[in-house]
Amino acid sequence: MTENSINTLSIREIEEIFSKINNENDPLLVKLKMDSRKGVQSLLDRWYKQRDLEKKHYMQYEAMSHYETKARQMGYHFVAGIDEVGRGPLAGPVVSAAVILPENHYILGLNDSKKLTVNKRNQLYKQITDEAVAVGIGIISAKEIDEVNILQATKKSMLAALQNLQVQPDLLLIDAVQLDSIYPEWSIVKGDMNSVSIAAASIIAKVTRDQLMTDCESQYPGYGFQEHKGYGTKRHLEAIRQFGPCPIHRTSFAPIKSLSEERD
Repeated sequence: MTENSINTLSIREIEEIFSKINNENDPLLVKLKMDSRKGVQSLLDRWYKQRDLEKKHYMQYEAMSHYETKARQMGYHFVAGIDEVGRGPLAGPVVSAAVILPENHYILGLNDSKKLTVNKRNQLYKQITDEAVAVGIGIISAKEIDEVNILQATKKSMLAALQNLQVQPDLLLIDAVQLDSIYPEWSIVKGDMNSVSIAAASIIAKVTRDQLMTDCESQYPGYGFQEHKGYGTKRHLEAIRQFGPCPIHRTSFAPIKSLSEERD
């Protein structure tokens, strides 16, 4: 394509060309730089910004793959990242996920679930479930949390997630918890920020639990579960005082424990 022929294309047609360019040395890119139209230069600027963002994400992914790379160099093949969501809320379950990612694989934008927008989490959730070697989920109810305490419930949910993996792992990367399972374990502080496998697990667990809590709103209306997901927001605390705890509230957690004792 010549420079003159490019000049005859509409901005919409050129935008389509940009969507197919993935190399900074592409001859078309050189020709497009010569197009003085403001719309073309704007598309060019957007393309370079997107490339810079992708490079940043790739470098971050490489850094977050340190433990996985080290594990595979040591001979481990199926490395499972494990993380939980829901230790702190006043209602709902604690949910854990275990994820085994493919070797030499790259998922753009993978990060700690708390740092992602809802839309990005949902997008990554689908990509992870589609492309992972295996995904397992473990859910422990509020009733069982009250019976065994939140730490033990968290460990039970992680072990359940492991049992639900379709492929048996040979090494576990766990976010700051020691499970004492039958597998070798590496407990990693701030694992969801330092391991791609744990970050993937945090996204699966977060999206799964958020959907469960959203579904609870229709079963127990008035508490606003679809908004706060069981965390102790002002609206949630006011609803508990107004309606009292419902079956998915954790009666061993303050201030629900004291409110329940007052009602008794």
